[in-house]
Amino acid sequence: MRRRNDIPLLILFLLTALSLANCQTKAEAPNQSSSAPAASSQSPASSQSSSPAATSSAQGPDAADSGVFVFRKEVEEVVLHATVVDDKQRIVTSLDKGDFNVYEDGHPQIITSFRHEDIPVAMGIVVDNSGSMREKRQKVNAAAVNLVRSSNPNDEVFIVNFNDEYYLDQDFTSNINKLKEGLEKIEARGGTALYDAVVASADHLKRDARLEKKVLFVVTDGDDNESAETLEQAVRRLQGDGGPTVYAIGILEKEEHPKHAKRALQIMSERTGGLAFFPQTLDEVDAISRTVAHDIRSQYTIGYKPTTPKTQGGYRQVRVDARSRSYGKLTVRTKSGYYAGSEPASGAQ
Repeated sequence: MRRRNDIPLLILFLLTALSLANCQTKAEAPNQSSSAPAASSQSPASSQSSSPAATSSAQGPDAADSGVFVFRKEVEEVVLHATVVDDKQRIVTSLDKGDFNVYEDGHPQIITSFRHEDIPVAMGIVVDNSGSMREKRQKVNAAAVNLVRSSNPNDEVFIVNFNDEYYLDQDFTSNINKLKEGLEKIEARGGTALYDAVVASADHLKRDARLEKKVLFVVTDGDDNESAETLEQAVRRLQGDGGPTVYAIGILEKEEHPKHAKRALQIMSERTGGLAFFPQTLDEVDAISRTVAHDIRSQYTIGYKPTTPKTQGGYRQVRVDARSRSYGKLTVRTKSGYYAGSEPASGAQ
């Protein structure tokens, strides 16, 4: 994932390393008259420099293991995040494990874990920074911030701005001010490399997120016209085992090819269990962001061990049904399938 300040950071790192090496050389220069005291004086320094790192390394896994928000799953378990709505499209949050049936490739599966809690998510906010977004970014940024404010306070969020390239302008954080700064890195120029940005963001979630539940919130006002990745390749990455749920907003009222752009956003969201929204006016975006936050916080987390082991690889279709005497027809929205096993590395840099 690219960062805007990669080169300055690299230079700073090299200068710091050279400076530290120089200091270490001076400190270790032989002194025949006081070799014993020198060795003695280095011991505390060495202990102080290595101890925090060792402590951090030791505490990291322990903190994650003891945290109430980390959802542990076995390697063979498939985890689904599902939203249930009734026939009036109202979210249903009162179902039990026994109300659900899970099918993989048409075969019933045994549910091995079930939770319905407001657990934090690792979320990527991926925002179009192309020239046509110049007048829209202020309201889009405000909606993105309100999405975070309406979400679980322990969510970990990163910001990616994209035009014909994509940049990680803020890595994982729960700090609203840092997220605002990341969103404010506006250039509003160039084309729209939507698929490249989505693939890179999904890879960043898979590789670096600490939290198991993953979401991408994507906002764009146009069709992809710059990506090296295709829509099919992007969807495949999104549907990798443990991939994110995609929520997309397409502000397409002035798009030359609205049908194609709309179809792309619908495919990415529907196949991952999310939603795509197409507001008529920019003023609707803020309300949509709050709807997305509510949807994420109302989901069921369902785990099962597939009857066909993941090691056999391949694409698996998934369907979840829900029935309850307290409700009429229920619809379950979750990912439509996944690719078992490890996915090849993405071609996007």
